Formats: sequence, structure tokens, C-alpha cells
Amino acid sequence: MKINLIDGVYSLTEAQSILKALIDVKIQFLESKISSDCNEEDIKRREQRIRVLQDYRSTVCQMTSDEIKGIDIQLSAESVSL
Repeated sequence: MKINLIDGVYSLTEAQSILKALIDVKIQFLESKISSDCNEEDIKRREQRIRVLQDYRSTVCQMTSDEIKGIDIQLSAESVSL
């Protein structure tokens, strides 16, 4: 299945806003998964991923139009059956 989520032509400001919003949603998702029920390894892994995403967000804020055009966004989702 192919979903054209952000297919289009955007100004630099619009592109940065879209990318920052996507990153923010992922950070919020990871934060919501951290709870007292999680083991320490899971918490550390999620916290590390959050730090990486925060770095990406900071980088996006500093990118030029040409750099934004070169971004390749990958999305992979797997379903786990219990």
C-alpha cells in the first residue's frame, strides 16, 4: 500500500513545519510509551530514540531549500501478532 502523505510542492518554511510536526508526533508517541510498567532497557532505548529525533528536528530548522529537497523519508511499519 502506498500513501502519499506529504507529496507536493512546499516553501522552505512549509516543508520545515511539516517535517518538524512529523518528528514531534513521533516524539510524543515514544514519550507516551514510557511508563512505570516498562523495563529499564525499553525506557533507555526510547529515550535514546527521542534524543536522535530531537537532533533531527534541530537540523531541519537549520536546513536550506536545497537541503530540504534532498531529504529522503522512509517509513516502515510492521504488525506484531500476539
